[in-house]
Amino acid sequence: MRKIKTAVIGAGFMGRVHAEGIRRLGHVEIAAVAGISDDEANRFGQAIGVERTTGDYRAIIADPEIEAVHVCTPNALHYPISKAALEAGKAVLCEKPLTLNAAEARELVELAESRKLPNCVNHNLRYYPVVQHMRRLIEAGELGDVLVVQGTYSQDWLLYDTDYNWRIEAKDNGPLRVTGDIGSHWMDMIQHLTGLRITALCADLQTFHKTRKRPKVAIETFAGKTLRPEDYEEVPVDTEDFASVLLRLGDRARGAFTVSQVNAGCKNRFQVEVFGTKCGVMWNQERPDELWIGYRNEPNRIIVKDPALLLPKAAAYADLPGGHGEGYDDAHKQVFRRFYQKIADPSAPVEYPTFAEGLRGMRLLEKVIESNRNRCWVEVD
Repeated sequence: MRKIKTAVIGAGFMGRVHAEGIRRLGHVEIAAVAGISDDEANRFGQAIGVERTTGDYRAIIADPEIEAVHVCTPNALHYPISKAALEAGKAVLCEKPLTLNAAEARELVELAESRKLPNCVNHNLRYYPVVQHMRRLIEAGELGDVLVVQGTYSQDWLLYDTDYNWRIEAKDNGPLRVTGDIGSHWMDMIQHLTGLRITALCADLQTFHKTRKRPKVAIETFAGKTLRPEDYEEVPVDTEDFASVLLRLGDRARGAFTVSQVNAGCKNRFQVEVFGTKCGVMWNQERPDELWIGYRNEPNRIIVKDPALLLPKAAAYADLPGGHGEGYDDAHKQVFRRFYQKIADPSAPVEYPTFAEGLRGMRLLEKVIESNRNRCWVEVD
């Protein structure tokens, strides 16, 4: 496969994750990286071994040799950077949520389609091997008709009022924090697994810390647990710590999920449960190689990832033999591999989440806001 030059825009936690995933592909070169300043970009470049660095992403987008960009910035910059990259003829892989609102997302969808450019929103959590096995079990009718979906995405990294991150502030993150950051993953996942659309929802949001202590210097995501009193200032909080959402899925199924960044002991508990008329399945990202399968009239089972025993379409997402764990980094690799296959070969199938699915996610997030504001159920178009 021919060599493809790409660039990573965003020098924080997700920028590092993307850089590591790209390098595992072999045929994709990180030709440049961009940060919020020349100094930040230079430090990032030195850390990952990329010589070309800049504090101005426009310089990267203007380079005709760079075919693709990864947008790993705070959410408020997703739209302008993605738009500029598409207008320059680049393929774009953007972190979720795609934009701050559905209107921006719709514009990106239309622009990408008009330019016929590969476009991907990074719902990487779809691509754990046993998650794909769940999807294929449901697709094959092994669960019967889906009746109930439920689960959570719970973390504890913002439990204390001294915990801080750029996601706290709506100006950088958008109007939703926990629902936009990790609730978007849960809603995308349940629709991906079942093949059903969320048709209505009822949401309740809560901000437990009305003020937080903001560090006087920038800190990376999941960092900042050792600050001293002189290191921060108190600021009001305008985004939610927790959300609970009731939902209707398709014509018949019903469900509920919670998302939280203040659940003590939950490091990254992304759990999805799907129950049908024949059996149920449950998966927890903190135990990524295990899948629980539950039955009414026979013993329940826990299967462990082994590509030799997965359904064929799921086994294609596993690169290591049974007993060898495949986790968060591997899920990114699987998305990136399929995205770059499309760049290298325009006739290749689209086997990754597109901007159109990012638009669907933004519509759902806007419905969450509407439901919480009006304290009612809302229909999803």
